[in-house]
Order: sequence, then C-alpha cells, then structure tokens
Amino acid sequence: MRTGKRNGAEINSSSMADIAFLLLIFFLVTTTIVNDKGILLLLPPENLKEVPFVPIHERNLFKIQVNSVDQLLVNNEDGPDLNIIRRDIKTFVLNHGRNPKSSESPNKAIVSIKTNRGTSYERYIDVLNMVQGAYYDIYSENSNLTNEGYRSLKMSDPKERAIIREAKNGIPMNISIAEPSN
Repeated sequence: MRTGKRNGAEINSSSMADIAFLLLIFFLVTTTIVNDKGILLLLPPENLKEVPFVPIHERNLFKIQVNSVDQLLVNNEDGPDLNIIRRDIKTFVLNHGRNPKSSESPNKAIVSIKTNRGTSYERYIDVLNMVQGAYYDIYSENSNLTNEGYRSLKMSDPKERAIIREAKNGIPMNISIAEPSN
C-alpha cells in the first residue's frame, strides 16, 4: 500500500493568457460603441458683434414661455395642452397672411421658446420636440407621407433628399431658443 499523497491532474494554463488576450482583441474589434448625439441645434456665432440686427415683426413671432414650475405661457396667455399648441403652431406657420394675428408667410414665421432657470429638462425637451414635431407634420403633409415616414428619409439618398427639399418648399424650421431668465 501506498501512503504518499496522490497528485491530482493539472490543467496546463500556460496558453490561457494568450486566449484571454485574443478574446479581448476580438471583442474590442467587433463591438460598436453607441454615441449619444444630444440635441442637434444650430448655435449662434461666437462673436455676436458681427451679426446685424434684423427687426422681427411681432406678428411673425409665436412665443412659448415655460416658467420654473413647468407651466406654459403661449403668446402671453395660459398655455393649453401640448397637442393643441402643436396644432396652433402649424396654423400660425401656414397662415400665408390670411389672419392678421398670425405670420405673414411660412418663411417669416418664428417660434420662440423661452425658459426659466428652474424649468425642468424634461419639460424643455417636451416643448422643443412638440415644436419640431409641428414642423415635421407640415413637411410630411407636403410630401404626402406620414410623420414617421418623412422622418425616416435619409439625406444620403438622392431621391429621398429631393423629397425632403420639395417637402420643405420655402418653409424653414425657424425656432428661436432664448437664454433662460432668472
């Protein structure tokens, strides 16, 4: 009989570091990293002294103000539901001078958003999405597509780029975002 200790079988781990390194490289190469785009906005130039002052007629300005408790004030009146404001923006932009209280033409219409420093980001984003959605509704109606169908068009495709250009047809998305007040 043997009285010595019995050695168990060992696994050769000399190549484990090589395998781990190869797996690490494989996952680094094949993994895609999603980049958040944030809010895409056209910012004003750095030197504001070079920008000429352009007078804006009060008639061409649709004003939305959001206070510190996220309540809306639209054209100096208590704001209704966001869907009603969306409809009102479309009516305002597409007025073509018919109603003297609305814009003279779609290319002169400006939707102004002004917030308070206490306004929540969620409310600000909701209002901005609603204003952009009103413009997308106009563009989709001009292109005979649904809102989602219009938004899925890609500028990289020449045919779809032509549809986008035709849908906008002199209706720029004029959104003015004022600096928050205290």
